[in-house]
Amino acid sequence: METVEEILTSSEVAKWIRVSESTLCRWRQRGMGPRVTWMTPTCPRYRRLDVEQWLARAS
Repeated sequence: METVEEILTSSEVAKWIRVSESTLCRWRQRGMGPRVTWMTPTCPRYRRLDVEQWLARAS
């Protein structure tokens, strides 16, 4: 059985890691924070696994 990756929006990630969306945006611009995947040039998304791994490294 194939597992489907959970894809999260910036808003969902910001709420999860308890930062504002503007902070998450600033981190993206500086190459910080969880790995981002761009669906289109204006549509950033995050894989749940990437956010979990980033949180584990950050703690």
